[in-house]
Amino acid sequence: MKNPPNPFDKYSAEYIGEPPPTKLEIFEETATKKMITKAFASDWEGGWRYTVNCYRGCVHGCTYCFARRYHEFLGYGAGTDFETKIVVKPNAPQVLREELKKTRQKMPHVDFSFATDPYLPLEASYELTRKCLIVCADFGVPVGVITKSPLVTRDIDVLQKLKAWVCFSIPFLTKEKSNPFEPYTPVPEARFRAMEAIANAGLSVGIGVAPVIPGYSEPDIPKLLERAKNAGATHAFMSMLHLDSDSIEEYFVAKMHERLSPTAVKKIVNAMKRERGGQLQHRSFKERSEGRTEQWEVTQKLWDFHAKRLGFRERETAPEPEVETVAPAPAQQSLF
Repeated sequence: MKNPPNPFDKYSAEYIGEPPPTKLEIFEETATKKMITKAFASDWEGGWRYTVNCYRGCVHGCTYCFARRYHEFLGYGAGTDFETKIVVKPNAPQVLREELKKTRQKMPHVDFSFATDPYLPLEASYELTRKCLIVCADFGVPVGVITKSPLVTRDIDVLQKLKAWVCFSIPFLTKEKSNPFEPYTPVPEARFRAMEAIANAGLSVGIGVAPVIPGYSEPDIPKLLERAKNAGATHAFMSMLHLDSDSIEEYFVAKMHERLSPTAVKKIVNAMKRERGGQLQHRSFKERSEGRTEQWEVTQKLWDFHAKRLGFRERETAPEPEVETVAPAPAQQSLF
């Protein structure tokens, strides 16, 4: 299983003979004219998130990733294309600076995440996320970062200037448990070590246990929260697995069949169908993180009990960073 059919393609091409081996390809997109994306999120301030993504696609290969469908908008597939055809926006810092000149006064926060992990391995050489963080510091924009990568610790100096909050996505307690669903991510223990480094630097740090996969990962919740607390985390959230398109569902299920036993696959599929009214996909945004069964109620109570016991807050809001150099903000009409 490589890529499900792209629903935006009218025609398809087939290889004659064996297809070429999968390899990493990097596409530099220099025509980027917009860096800040406004996305609805009912549980965020004002009901909206403002996100920045310097890359598209992700080598972490998480089979459940909702951002896979965005790769189809670029003409690629939601399967292995998402993991191997990475789009880089080398002009991201310059574009972000120009946008903030026009929109800073209406920008309550900026989150580095959404369409991809801001700390892909490529970030080590491109440094686009770091440069964009510096731009946010220049404008005094509150910043949050969600990542699976210890590379975020490289930017502790800028994050301290921003007084940013950082959240590590760690849905599984062990590498063995995570392998079937996020095969190329840093091991959970490495993420916990990075979490501790961020906390020791005086920054607010949290854990996102997302997704929780019914019938598979619920037992990890107490120990994940305990491990995060010991690493200095102060806030935590969880969400149920949500499959946002037919392509993602097809790829997710195919990879389970490749990497898990038939019994384990059946257990997960049946559990998800019970939560989704007989199907794997949710029917609405509201339903995305809500379950229908008593089993999910038990999971929610398990989470609530341990999160309260350990003193976690659900969401962190970064304070206004200190502004040393603010670029001029000419009076122009808002982009939003």
